[in-house]
Formats: sequence, structure tokens, C-alpha cells
Amino acid sequence: MADTSFNGLPVNFEDLLQSRSIESNRIEFKAGWDDQIKAQTVRTVCAFANDLLNLGGGYVILGVREEGGRAIVPPVGLAGLNLERVQKEVRGACKRIVPDFLPLLFPIEYEGVPLLVIWAPGGDTRPYQAPENLNVSGSPLQFWIRRGPETIKAQGEDLRQLIALTAKVPFDDRRSLEARIEDLSPLLVKRFLHEVGSDLINHEPPLEDRQLYRLLNLVVRINAHEVPRNVALLFFQEDPDRFFQGTRTEVVRFRGGGDLLEERVFRGPIPYQIKSALDYLDSLGGTFLQKVPGQAEVEKTVPYPYGAMEEALVNAFYHRSYEAPPEPVKVYLYPDRMEVINYPGPVPGIQPKHFEPGESIPPVPARNRRIGDFLKELRLAEARGTGVPKIRRKMRQNGSPEPRFDFDDERTYFRVILSIHPRYLVLRAEMEAADLWASGDKRAAIERLQRAFPE
Repeated sequence: MADTSFNGLPVNFEDLLQSRSIESNRIEFKAGWDDQIKAQTVRTVCAFANDLLNLGGGYVILGVREEGGRAIVPPVGLAGLNLERVQKEVRGACKRIVPDFLPLLFPIEYEGVPLLVIWAPGGDTRPYQAPENLNVSGSPLQFWIRRGPETIKAQGEDLRQLIALTAKVPFDDRRSLEARIEDLSPLLVKRFLHEVGSDLINHEPPLEDRQLYRLLNLVVRINAHEVPRNVALLFFQEDPDRFFQGTRTEVVRFRGGGDLLEERVFRGPIPYQIKSALDYLDSLGGTFLQKVPGQAEVEKTVPYPYGAMEEALVNAFYHRSYEAPPEPVKVYLYPDRMEVINYPGPVPGIQPKHFEPGESIPPVPARNRRIGDFLKELRLAEARGTGVPKIRRKMRQNGSPEPRFDFDDERTYFRVILSIHPRYLVLRAEMEAADLWASGDKRAAIERLQRAFPE
């Protein structure tokens, strides 16, 4: 059996400890290690492997006390225990999971004390079962799932839903039979590890490329060789559009009459596309500065708040399909609004009413489970379900109109509509009219103001 224990985490441990890059309901803290904790850990690892909502599994951290689901620091650590023996017991206990599933183990030192991080990603051969009580001989096997911060038996509708997921792996976590390990860029992988603050980037001796791929769960073994998972090609391949048609971003600008003004296409790994498209969008509008009488501060007016644009674009990449239809993420810029569109629409269970103010997105299985984790670690996304409220908040803070969200009955698309700041429209019209007047074209200046203020 290959070793499943490694020094150095592929994610930033501080972020993990404080639930900054992984939601708190996907992290479980245990202060020590004994037979009771061993039994609880096996059930929780089984639940993370079942990954009912396609969130990407989770982590059990040994050596950290918790209160209300939050870590208490400094950690107590596992100093009184033989860490090698604990790891051996974890592996032995997890062999009781059916079908076979072994988590990855990461012994680390934090603030001078030893800890053990157990990473259980969503499994490829779910549903999984584990004993009800590992310490009781003949204890029956049960299906386990996570419900919020708790590990519970899967029963009723939960069990039916879990059985329906049998061997069904989300597309982003599936193996790619058309690609080779060599199609991955080790430079992009190392850049990612550096950006998220992973200890693996400074590992001594330096790890081989394939070791890094395994630690990030980017590859899967098929017979005697390994192939990339789809998510690896989406994040760590120079042009994922080669493998998944439509993995690009198209930004199209229209004139007032609807005529095409300009079109830009952004390619490359998902994070690069997001950042490049955002930089371009942010450069288009500029910022108007206006001195307000009786007020010391200068008012700044932007057409669209950066945070709202970022969240809309990130959500489009997170929730789109990379199977079919092969449609890129599209950003349409009209004189009075921006539309961010992804294909297809929301997964079943999400209704138009869930996008109304004050409503929340229900906990239905996500379309992609690995893309979200990578985006969160790069600080491009937050916890699941926070995207829509954040867009509303950023638009409100900017003094912009309420955003709109819509999709058709067939769920072929999902669209976020951001209206331009009304004061920006006024200031832009006045500035353009002033330029025309200064150039001597007074008639064009008057017509420009009449178009902006028809009344």
C-alpha cells in the first residue's frame, strides 16, 4: 500500500484552522486521540467521503479543542502521544470503511506542538459505509453524512439521495482519459501553492512534480499509470479550452443602439481568466471624482463596484457546466448595464424565489466540488451560498441599483444583471458633452445631453 502520510499541507493551515478557505461545517476538531475519538473519526471520514452536497469532503484535525465549532488556540497538541502510532491507528481504523477509502494524513507542527490533519476528499466510489461503533465487535455498517457541523446516519430522503449518487463523481473531479500527466504545468501548480501559502512549496527535500499532484489530489491512478482529474486541467493547464471546449471568457461591448463595439476573449487557467477579465472590466469605466459643497471628502463614483463584478464572474465559473453545452462565460456590456452569463442554469432545487432579497440558496448538491475549493483558497470565492448576498451588499454600498438574477424555465442559462451607477451616467454624459463643446461641436454637445436627459 502506498504511503498516505506526508509532511506539509497543500493548503494554508492558518486558513484551515480559522475556517477562512474551508467552511467550518467541513472541519472537525478533536483535542486528543482515544478509542471514542477513533470511532467518531471513522464515521466523520466516511461522511466526508460520501460528500452528499458535493462540497469537496472535509478535514479532521487532531490536537485542537473546539468550542461552538471554532478552534481554541493555542492548540493542546498531541505531544503526549506517539504520532506515528496515531497515524497507523487512523489508517487501520479507516480500513473498516466500505468500499475502500483511505484519507490523506498530514502530521504538522503548529506553535510548537504536533498535530495531525486528516484530509478526506469526496470519494470516487460512493456511497461509503462505516461501523456504527468501531469499538464494538460486529457493529453494523451505516451510511454517514454531514448535516451542518454534525456527522449523522443517512436516513429517509438523505439516504435515497446518497444512494442516487452511487459512483457518480462531479465532472470537475472525474479523471480525464484524453489528457496525460505531462499536460499539467508544474509551474502553475507551484505558483498556486505559493499564492495560498502552502508549506509544500518549501518542502525539504523538494518534492517531485508528481508528488505535488498527488498531494493536491489532482491525479487518479488507472491500472499502472496516472491521469489528471478534470479540475487539474482547468486550473493547471495553459489552455484548458483544448480539453473542454468553451472554457474561456468572452467580453462584448455594445453601443447605445445595440451595435457591436468591441469583443475580447480571455483564455488560460480559470484563475487567470477571472483576473484578466476583471482587470479589463475595471479599466473601462474609470472613476469620477466630484467635490461636494460643504463636504470635505471627494465623492468617488464607479460604474460598477469591483466586488460585485468579481463575485458575479467567480460564481459563473464555479457554477457553470464544463460538459455541455460548450458555451463560454459571457460578459455583455451595454451603456446602462453589465450582464454576466453562464451556461446552463442552476441545478435542480434552486428556484427564482431563492434570488429575491432576504432569501437564501438551499443546500442542494453543487455541480462542481473541486473548483470552489481552489477558488476559495485563492481568495477569489468565499463560503458557499454567500455570492448573491455579497453582490447585493457591494452594489448597495456603492449606491447602485439592486442587482437582478434570472434564468429560463429550461435552465439553459443563468444571468446576473448589474445596472450602472445612475450618477456615473450623468457625469459621463456631462464630461462627453463638455469635450464636444470645447472642440467646437456645440450641436453634438447638446444632442449628447439630450440623449442623456430626454426630459
